[in-house]
Amino acid sequence: MIHGILNVYKEKGYTSHDVVAKLRGITGQKKIGHTGTLDPEAVGVLPVCLGRATKLCGMLTDKDKCYETVLLLGIETDTQDITGKIQKEEDISGLEEAEVTHVVRSFTGEYEQIPPMYSALKVNGRKLYELAREGRTVERAARRVTVYGIEILEIHLPRVRMRVHCSKGTYIRTLCHDMGKRLGCCGCMEELIRTRVSGFRIEDSLSLSRLEEMGRNGTLSEAVLPIDQMFPDYQKLTVRKSWEKAALNGNRIPAEGICERLMPEDGERIRLYDHTGALIGIYRYGAEKKEFGLIKMFYVRERD
Repeated sequence: MIHGILNVYKEKGYTSHDVVAKLRGITGQKKIGHTGTLDPEAVGVLPVCLGRATKLCGMLTDKDKCYETVLLLGIETDTQDITGKIQKEEDISGLEEAEVTHVVRSFTGEYEQIPPMYSALKVNGRKLYELAREGRTVERAARRVTVYGIEILEIHLPRVRMRVHCSKGTYIRTLCHDMGKRLGCCGCMEELIRTRVSGFRIEDSLSLSRLEEMGRNGTLSEAVLPIDQMFPDYQKLTVRKSWEKAALNGNRIPAEGICERLMPEDGERIRLYDHTGALIGIYRYGAEKKEFGLIKMFYVRERD
């Protein structure tokens, strides 16, 4: 079984689940999970976790992301993107670039965003998009998201191409919708490219066809990133052989059970390895009791 992460370039027309299904065929293993949905019409970075790395899915979903998108002004749709049914059209002939620039940039920082009806969020056990397809609209609570930066790449009204760096849970479709609303002329998302998820960059991503070719050639392992590469800032420590069994069972490890003498700061997270150099898991150090507590186990046993 393969244990690690693939930086997949999701092409237009594929859902995130389609990508996982395709990779199951390529790798011949079932234990695969994606790190957050990307709309079928969107393209770009989709980190996919294999084997023990599936424990990382939730952790990677929480990471910041970067997108390139096109805001189309003057049109509002039920899905907040160009694929939806047009609900409203507005005249934008009176809009000036300076006003558009000001409003777009004003979304930098925190703001309350109401998730779109066409989303995978659940309300009372039902996905919102399922309710939307039934013609139902339900109240959604606004969520605080953060737009770390917006760079306007070009403006050719009614279109604005921009680069957005944002926090987890930010819907770019909704951001475009909200920008149009603030401008008083409505708007929707016309294009979306996800260029980065944390340290995963689009220039390093591989298409499914390329991964399939590598699978046939027996070189797929070259594209798999090891689990511990996801924690480059965490100190690397090795457990003493006498404490390995305790570590592998998820028990707390005292400071004297670690080979290295230099202890981390209180609350600091570390990568813990066995004597062969295999990653056991991520631990947190507690200075008061001078011991390490398990956060996430990644150890791969022979039977896997």
